[in-house]
Amino acid sequence: MADRSTPQAPSEDIPPRTSTANKTNRTDKASKTSAAGTPDKGRTVAKGAPRQSRVPDGTVSGGAVSDDATATARVSRRRLLATAGATGLALGAAGGAAGYAAAPSEKTAPLTSLGADRAMFHGKHQPGITDALQSRGHLVAFDLAGGTGRKEAAALLRRWSATAERLMAGASAAHDDTDVARDAGPSSLTFTFGFGYGFFSRTGLEKQRPAALDPLPDFSSDRLDKARSNGDLWVQIGANDALVAFHALRAIQKDAGSAARLRWQMNGFNRSPGATAHPMTARNLMGQIDGTRNPKPSDGDFDQRIFVPASGDPGWMANGSYAVVRRIRMLLDDWEKLSVAAQEQVIGRRKSTGAPLSGGSETTAMDLDKTGPDGSPVVPLNAHARITRPDQNGGAAMLRRPFSFHDGFDADGAPDAGLLFVCWQADPLRGFVPVQRKLDRGDALSTFTRHEASGLFAVPGGAAEGEYVGQRLLEG
Repeated sequence: MADRSTPQAPSEDIPPRTSTANKTNRTDKASKTSAAGTPDKGRTVAKGAPRQSRVPDGTVSGGAVSDDATATARVSRRRLLATAGATGLALGAAGGAAGYAAAPSEKTAPLTSLGADRAMFHGKHQPGITDALQSRGHLVAFDLAGGTGRKEAAALLRRWSATAERLMAGASAAHDDTDVARDAGPSSLTFTFGFGYGFFSRTGLEKQRPAALDPLPDFSSDRLDKARSNGDLWVQIGANDALVAFHALRAIQKDAGSAARLRWQMNGFNRSPGATAHPMTARNLMGQIDGTRNPKPSDGDFDQRIFVPASGDPGWMANGSYAVVRRIRMLLDDWEKLSVAAQEQVIGRRKSTGAPLSGGSETTAMDLDKTGPDGSPVVPLNAHARITRPDQNGGAAMLRRPFSFHDGFDADGAPDAGLLFVCWQADPLRGFVPVQRKLDRGDALSTFTRHEASGLFAVPGGAAEGEYVGQRLLEG
């Protein structure tokens, strides 16, 4: 992963989220709470310790518990029910206390690797592009407020960059921190900032607007909601903890102040690290392995495909990239009516392993010429995996880094769910556009998807030490 390092303590000028005084106050409070019979929810099981399980009578197996907790656990479920009925006490509190050790721990448990993992804010590229997918994500766009010009925009990016650096180091926000992420580690938090087409006219920087940021063409699969598309400024937030991600989102929104107003926000998720014993490419809500042929940083032409070269035009975009963002609704009710075999024909890969229908494992090269007994291609001509291949699109390639979403249900009960598609490329006219045009002409998957929102953003290179994101544009 790029811009990742061994977890380290924040520097002295960026204090951690938790102070010694606060720890003492929370310990005293926890002691009083446990004495009243409420479970100590902050208890942490050391890595490698046996997992505790609850047996029917309320006792705990698989690990040591205190004598007090053992005595409490002897109270039968029937007796608890009778007591609750007679006294009017909430059973949730009494039943919860029966399953946990009563005495709070005076020791501070170390962060697990999940919480301690840290991405670096400063670097050649912005974080959140080549970093591993996180389990939680927020995509948010802002429009500059009336009267906000280049000077105010620079101040906003300076505030956002300072907040991003602090929070990514596991520290609190500099002002009015909400305490939502108190006690949490960095949790692989990343911020990525980008500029939309309208940003340049609002700040008087039209001459610095890249040609690659010209609006995307219309596609036949588009059913776009303009209110949830585009925007002057775009922020991508990712983390492996939901509270850390939300805390970051609120900090950014508060920092916007009167300079920018929220245009749209989308929330997403992926599988949590460690949720499977067999790490693999991410799965989407259709159950398909998604992103098998993603370019890899180890590829010789990776930088050429994904990042603007240092000698690129305009100069302020050196080492930057372009993000295409699409909210793609999956018509899951229709999709799930298909048999697994039919789904595999639509995609061109095995649902269980991601292997191409032509044989092999997930990473085996797809044999587009292989035919079945009837002489037809084993991988159908309109299969999604065939159509999206770079060698079928003049070499067009992009780095896909999406999140899944689920925003409830329609009036008819259909899930409002799908993919927050985010892809990265050095030039969208040579990356996203030719592939999407090819999909428009006959992708079997298009019957089961609907593109409902879209945005294109210029994402400058990473900020050097002492710089803020976009400084070379706004002060160049």
